[in-house]
Amino acid sequence: MFNQYGFFPFDPTMIILIPAIIFTLYAQSKVKSSFGKYLNVPTRRSYTGAQVARMLLDRNGLRDIPIEFAKGQLGDHYDPTKRVLRLSGEVYQGSSITSTSVAAHEVGHAIQHSNGYIPLSLRNMVFPVARFGSSAAWGFIMIGLLIPNLGGLMDIGIFLFGTAVVFQLITLPVEFNASRRALEMLDDNGFIVDEEKRGVQNVLRAAALTYVAAMASGLAQLMRLILIRNRRR
Repeated sequence: MFNQYGFFPFDPTMIILIPAIIFTLYAQSKVKSSFGKYLNVPTRRSYTGAQVARMLLDRNGLRDIPIEFAKGQLGDHYDPTKRVLRLSGEVYQGSSITSTSVAAHEVGHAIQHSNGYIPLSLRNMVFPVARFGSSAAWGFIMIGLLIPNLGGLMDIGIFLFGTAVVFQLITLPVEFNASRRALEMLDDNGFIVDEEKRGVQNVLRAAALTYVAAMASGLAQLMRLILIRNRRR
């Protein structure tokens, strides 16, 4: 029986994944607790996430970027292909520290795109390859494992999976930079008071932690696949 992390449930290389799995669970719990905690803490300025995003976009010369509702929770994102900023309902309508922080973070991405921020441009270039690689990799790896004479296919699969890991690695500076911009913009433009800065930092750090966990999990899986391939040779 196959499992979500590979093909052999009792493969000893699974131990490589344990630290990454624990870290991922920690990151998810941190996001849930931080977002939930500060979602119930209103800012003194009482601006909604949509208002914060609109004002920050306008003040950075991005009046042509519309703000739309995003489906589901945590669906907040900036779409560089359509130049649209989308906010989930609780962020769009909420006036909490979480809503303000997330809205400003997404504006940070819009500013990155407008300014030609190199890591973001590189991530956008790699994204199509990484998306294909992450979906196609396991087919090649599976065939290479099941049919030893076609072991070369596993190398192709590992390479494709590696493109997804590279994408995750490039994502880190993009997210960290957007969070730094968000905190600076909120502070400089008076959207938060001094007592609220810590809450904003906690929300942004928790969100960034999920990207670190994703990169760590991908890297651990890549190392495991390489070990499996070398052992079978």
